[in-house]
Amino acid sequence: MNRPTSRTLPRLLLTPAVATLFLWMIVPLVMTIYFSVIRYNLMQPDQSGFVGLENFEYFVTDPSFTTSVINTILLLGSVILITVILGVAIALLINEPFAGRGLVRVLLISPFFVMPTVNALMWKNMMMNPIYGVLAQVWAFFGAAPVDWLTDHPLFSVIVMVSWQWLPFATLIFMTALQSMDREQLEAARMDGATYGQQLRYLYIPHLGRSVAVVVMIELIFLLSVFAEIYTTTGGGPGDASTNVAFLIFKQALLNFDAGVASAGALFAVVLANIAAIFLIRMVGKNLDK
Repeated sequence: MNRPTSRTLPRLLLTPAVATLFLWMIVPLVMTIYFSVIRYNLMQPDQSGFVGLENFEYFVTDPSFTTSVINTILLLGSVILITVILGVAIALLINEPFAGRGLVRVLLISPFFVMPTVNALMWKNMMMNPIYGVLAQVWAFFGAAPVDWLTDHPLFSVIVMVSWQWLPFATLIFMTALQSMDREQLEAARMDGATYGQQLRYLYIPHLGRSVAVVVMIELIFLLSVFAEIYTTTGGGPGDASTNVAFLIFKQALLNFDAGVASAGALFAVVLANIAAIFLIRMVGKNLDK
């Protein structure tokens, strides 16, 4: 078989799968772009036509837009910071052998497999309920007034819920990275009299650099679309206190029935995600080159 034929056959065999994947990705994107430049409100079906960038202008000038962007940034930054710091700490804590380590690892990882809606309902009804929640009982035990977390601290409550679910993912990545460390290097450092703080600074943290970059990149991409926890618990409120960009798009699409503005918001979210991904990919690339 000559070389051109050997190259053509694999490409022909891959064509159906590649074409299907391409259509699956490009058709929704094209439809979103189309709806973003036309007037398409389900409550006003008689009003239609090309409007250009009017939908984008309406979405950006929405009174909730600035608040939703700030909340999105706070949510992303807080969850990533919490999961990375606690993930590294927990991974280091359970890195050394001890009785029952396998069971502890399974229990630590299990929250990641809880569905977002179930996670939100559990925190809303079992943990943060101001009457019969676990936190309310703890507050009452110490003689303090229970806190209505979802009303008084809505964004913080969402951050806690999302962090609880993503912490096992970060911990798992860091645990796996620690298992690949050079044990002889660690033993040599201990024999040379290096304290644990010095080992942490010069051995553990540099070794976890790549893992931290990967965790940050993956979490940021997925956390941009946090929705279930907000919808199930706070509904974006009180007011816009816990509304992020994803929930603002939902309000435009299903509460205002404005598919055009919602499509413009979706494209804004896509651009935001791509900008973040570009910086993160560069950061990950630098860590992988080291």
